[in-house]
Formats: sequence, structure tokens, C-alpha cells
Amino acid sequence: MLEFLSQPWPWYIGGPLIGLAVPLLLIAGNKSLGISSSLRHICASCFPAGIDFFQYDWKKESWNLFYVGGILIGGFVGGVLLANPGEMVVNPQTIEDLRALGLTEFSGLGPSEIFNWSELGSLRTIVFVIVGGFLVGFGTRYAGGCTSGHTIFGLSTLQWPSLVATISFMVGGFLCTHFLLPILLAL
Repeated sequence: MLEFLSQPWPWYIGGPLIGLAVPLLLIAGNKSLGISSSLRHICASCFPAGIDFFQYDWKKESWNLFYVGGILIGGFVGGVLLANPGEMVVNPQTIEDLRALGLTEFSGLGPSEIFNWSELGSLRTIVFVIVGGFLVGFGTRYAGGCTSGHTIFGLSTLQWPSLVATISFMVGGFLCTHFLLPILLAL
């Protein structure tokens, strides 16, 4: 059984399991799926600091904090205890495209030429990690939610803002991949 759980699951198993979370949350208590709002709940519960944005009854959304805890525990179980023993498989075309941009190491979750401790002070890594992280946080607030909330939950409940946000996420991703990434990797 552990061998089955430690192998990558195909899309036709993982996708429906993610999709079933939407009606389950709606039926269980009219709750919506999304992780970005959890950061607000965490900040409101731990560091309210008199900021108007954090002045609300976060306890009504405390279920969301358990959801985040479950994600962390599930990530640990899946990533450490049930880690796939095989080598990570990346599409050969992706590897070829990244090699053309000067990246050579593909053994981990991200290229070690960018994401490692020795490169932490380099301009390229600062742009990817700090500027990129800021832009993701800003975009999440500006869009009123994250990719999982809009794309999984918002689209399944036919919300127009979620369709606009999802299209924007995709267009932004394509533009960054094809135009901005080569410039950033040249730093």
C-alpha cells in the first residue's frame, strides 16, 4: 500500500479528488476553497497590531486555519514519509528549453543555479525570490484571491471575477515564461 501511495498519482485520480473538495466544502458549511485568505486569518489571530485590515472576527473562519494545518501535515507526509523513490521526471522539451537559457541542474524541485543557499545573495535569486514573492502576494490581494481559490473554486461556482483572474494568471504566466524569464536568467 505504501508503494502505491509513494508513486505519482495520475491526473485522472488527483484532479477529481481536488474537484470533490468544492462540493464537500459547500455542503459541509457553505465554505469556499482558497489558501490566500488563510494568511490574513493567521495574521489577524497572531499579530492584529491595530491594523484595520485585521480587525474582524477571524474566529468565524478558524476552520481555515485547520485547513492550512492539514496542508502542512499532508505536505510533510507526502514529501518526506511517502516520497517518490524514483527520479523526478521533467518533460525533455522543458529541459532542452531551460538548457538553452543556461540552466543545467535539474535534480531537485527547482534549478539549483537559482534556488540554493550559495546563490541567495545574487541579483538573480533576489529578483526571483524577493521581488517574485512580493509580486505574488500583491497580485493575490489585488485579484481578491489566489490561483487555487479562483481557478478551482471560483470557476466551478461560475464566478465571473474568477474567470477574469484565471485568464490573467495564465496570460501573465505565458508572458513571464517566454519574455521575462530569459531576461531574468541573464542577470
